[in-house]
Amino acid sequence: MNAVPLRNDKAVNGHVRQVTVLGATGSIGASTMDLIRATPEKYQVAALTANTDVEGLAKLAREFGARFAAVADPSRLGELRAALDGSGIESGAGESAIIEAAQRASDWVMAAISGAAGLRPALAAVDRGATIALANKECLVCAGDFFMSRAAKAQACILPADSEHNALFQALGSGNRDELTRVIITASGGPFRTWSAADIENATLEQALKHPNWSMGQKITIDSASMMNKGLEVIEASYLFALSPDEIDVLVHPQSIVHGMVEFADRSVVAQLGAPDMRTPIAHCLGWPDRISGRAAALDLAKIGQLTFEAPDYERFPGLRLAYDALRAGKGATTVYNAANEVAVAAFISGKIRFGGIARLVEGTLNAAARDGSAQGPATVEDALSIDHNARNIAATLLPQIALKAS
Repeated sequence: MNAVPLRNDKAVNGHVRQVTVLGATGSIGASTMDLIRATPEKYQVAALTANTDVEGLAKLAREFGARFAAVADPSRLGELRAALDGSGIESGAGESAIIEAAQRASDWVMAAISGAAGLRPALAAVDRGATIALANKECLVCAGDFFMSRAAKAQACILPADSEHNALFQALGSGNRDELTRVIITASGGPFRTWSAADIENATLEQALKHPNWSMGQKITIDSASMMNKGLEVIEASYLFALSPDEIDVLVHPQSIVHGMVEFADRSVVAQLGAPDMRTPIAHCLGWPDRISGRAAALDLAKIGQLTFEAPDYERFPGLRLAYDALRAGKGATTVYNAANEVAVAAFISGKIRFGGIARLVEGTLNAAARDGSAQGPATVEDALSIDHNARNIAATLLPQIALKAS
């Protein structure tokens, strides 16, 4: 069932790789395009997509000679066509056009559309047996068993593009699955690593967005501050590598140099290290099974001086504990976890709840979904999206109560 490759069985052999980038104008997409730009002779861009950034999409499509460009907002089709006028590049808009981009022939697909909106396009690429660099957590958090089963059936190759999962992927190559004892995902600890619970409760949006190591989008930066992002990564690792919750540990590592470790039965621990730059794991996926020249800074351990590690604090960061609870509950609980967190983060950004209310809203939604039976395991895309929709409704209903408690 595991569609994550363990060996280099799809060699490129000098072939010009046809690539599609779903979410080309986001931070992951920008890093991907930067790597392609460095060695244009190795890649041909088949299709690019964006959510609403028509100008950025058209600019990239022209620069890389894409054959197709699509914007998710259907109202922006006329604008996109105007921006591509005279280029010969085909265009489309709306969800069907994004799915078409994923379905078009290419060897390699970067799946970097954030949120549940990325599920259908990623599955469209899966169903044609493509090699997919997966940077969308929701594909696995919302429909992990279903997604990986479908990938295995289509013989699609899933390459983890997140830094932590890519680190595990690289380290896992040092042994066999039955020799594995556990994997260790590292966490920076975010901006509130040393803060008291009371201070975390009342943290402001500006404070939550000051990540010490990574430059990321607003949502993922807030998730890092709450450690919900690490919870999502624990769930993702479980589905990607067919691991039980007890085989996944989290270790706080403020320097963000060691991205993941694998411990084997002989107690050897293999780690992957690198500067905190998303271009490193993306380069690994883009070149796989070969290695390509990276664009990140070289790692200078002597200059860094020391690497430190701490156990995670599940009391100050309950979002991480809730992820393990959801994973052990199984069924659709991980889908509920993700949906409730998205509602909670949006509420925090808009000033409706305090920072500490994010975890309380997620926990309340998980409990409510368990009571009403709406967290059944998804067997189809429609099931996953239905659970997601119901969880968002529950979270929205609970929101005033959470806001009241925080006041």
